Amino acid sequence: MLTNKICIVTGGAQGIGRCIVETFAQQQATMVYACDMNTQVAEELTAQYPNVRVKQLNVCDRQAIQSFIQEIHQEHGKIDVLVNNAGITRDNLLDRISEEDWDMVLDVNLKGVFNMTQAIAPIMIENGIGSIVTMSSVVGTDGNIGQSNYAATKGGVIAMTKGWAKEFSRKGAQVRANCVAPGFIETPMTIDLPEKVLDHMKSKTPLGRMGKPQDIANGVAFLASDNASFITGQTLKIDGGLVI
Repeated sequence: MLTNKICIVTGGAQGIGRCIVETFAQQQATMVYACDMNTQVAEELTAQYPNVRVKQLNVCDRQAIQSFIQEIHQEHGKIDVLVNNAGITRDNLLDRISEEDWDMVLDVNLKGVFNMTQAIAPIMIENGIGSIVTMSSVVGTDGNIGQSNYAATKGGVIAMTKGWAKEFSRKGAQVRANCVAPGFIETPMTIDLPEKVLDHMKSKTPLGRMGKPQDIANGVAFLASDNASFITGQTLKIDGGLVI
């Protein structure tokens, strides 16, 4: 359970992020902030869950992040959980990736995680407790054809997370940092793929199916909760055995 927790989820309007927001709300978090560029698709969340607020936020806008975090800190006096979920893809083979697509993916997926964590971690350290969960991917641990930029970011957040696990706790604060690495998951990004492609994904997964957003949300909620109070610096693969 996440009772009495103040939580922030980036990329929280749809897909896996939205499922994480809903799961946190159901687990009785005091307040869950669903941050996203596209907030219109999440407006009904606030009607369904009184402990959810939707906030339009660009993880690349450092000034907007600072203003937002200051507002939350002033209102609640703390931030207990940060989920770095916002991310994009711009896939292509190495010799075809444009510099623009390379920069865009790194700005959102890697620098965006840095921006949010840099703004929030000092509050957690000051309060002596907190949990940061960052979305990586099996692509970040094991690579994939045509995803050099995406793999670089997802591998990068794992490396940052390991460093943060050591850095944030060095003076005794119980501030934990972990990653979740999903495999093939049913999301709006994958639902329209050809059946042949989906069947191929399932055949590569030992459990014989694609994961559901709830599978990921359950893992994130565990790492965010006090049940994982002795887990830090780790990457939890939730992939149906895809990468063993």
